[in-house]
Amino acid sequence: MNQLDWSSRPGRPLRGSVRIPGDKSVSHRALMLAAIAEGDSHIHGFLEGEDTRATAAVLTQLGVRIETPATGERLVHGVGLHGLRGTPQVLDCGNAGTGMRLLAGLLAGQAFDSVLVGDASLSQRPMRRVTDPLARMGARIDTREGLPPLRVHGGQSLRGIRYELPVASAQVKSALLLAGLYAVGDTEIIEPHPTRDYTERMLAAFGWPIQFSPGVARLAGGHVLHANDVQVPADFSSAAFFLVAASIVPGSELRLPAVGLNPRRTGLLHALRLMGADIAIEQPRESGGEPVGDLVVRHAPLHGIELPAALVPDMIDEFPALFIAAAVASGRTVVRGAAELRVKESDRIASMATGLRALGAAIEETPDGAIIDGGRLGAGRVETHLDHRIAMSFAVAGLVAAGPVRISDCAHVATSFPGFLELANGCGFALQRAD
Repeated sequence: MNQLDWSSRPGRPLRGSVRIPGDKSVSHRALMLAAIAEGDSHIHGFLEGEDTRATAAVLTQLGVRIETPATGERLVHGVGLHGLRGTPQVLDCGNAGTGMRLLAGLLAGQAFDSVLVGDASLSQRPMRRVTDPLARMGARIDTREGLPPLRVHGGQSLRGIRYELPVASAQVKSALLLAGLYAVGDTEIIEPHPTRDYTERMLAAFGWPIQFSPGVARLAGGHVLHANDVQVPADFSSAAFFLVAASIVPGSELRLPAVGLNPRRTGLLHALRLMGADIAIEQPRESGGEPVGDLVVRHAPLHGIELPAALVPDMIDEFPALFIAAAVASGRTVVRGAAELRVKESDRIASMATGLRALGAAIEETPDGAIIDGGRLGAGRVETHLDHRIAMSFAVAGLVAAGPVRISDCAHVATSFPGFLELANGCGFALQRAD
């Protein structure tokens, strides 16, 4: 991927309606369940990002026919639970950690061998948290000392287990539930804190008997998935950058239509409101089993908070945006219990701390979080460490910095938010390519 730098600087107040792309997590899951369902499924609002396209390409390699009737749509011709076909080629997940971890669970129950690979960033992300519990179910998956590539051996007899997750993770939970479709007996997952329940809701929508409540999910193998039409909501994680931007730029008011408001995903919304943000939910409704609503955010003075621990699992992808809000709020913000950030696309605690210090912010790293004293941000250059959310967060920081913020290597933004630059500039950002 070619180097692409951005320069962000103060623009005008942010105004207008911003249509956020489809939810990445829902798009991944919709593809996978539609692929192994009986019949044809139509996915609307599909995220046209590199991560989700990588998952579609893997499923195509496995014998699933996927059509693209229009941008943001996929027609998936399901092959049934046992209809996937093996390939001697490696299955390239690109930068998609969600894709790789969920596919590990899906492929663990197949009759054929598979090899999952990823790009340089994904190849450094830990996979034992998935492969170890899958091994307890009877799967055989070889790793490179816990890292990708993953060599999944087919022909294994899987059995259901009761598993208590040591660390709350929707990806690990989902991988085990997908393996549970192929297992004999019940698979029950217990979480230390509830995480997003996209997989559970979607399994139910595709007709698989499943019991779930916050922190617990249970299903038995041996059933059938039936094709379903899926409406993917706008991605809350992508909306997060605009929620923070409009909150910190004076005179701003943005409307974000049809954003997914899964209660296990909206921790940032509650955190920003605790900091004094003015965010309203209009026309709350349900779409495809998922709660959605139109978000209206207006500028408001923010103040520091001690982030409640209960919100951490529900905003794990939104912390880079929160760090920007905290850096310009009045007073101190304390984040604890977020060690999971150290094993995302980058070490997001270290990446944000280094970048914010380069802009003059006062931030102290802790093993599982940070202490941030809000103030003014200055001009400077920051590194993204090939992390799309780091890049977009510092694009927001440039809106209120004293001078230009140069952001290195932003090409990876396309993995989750294609068209971010154009959409941002359309509502008032002053974001330019600087390569």
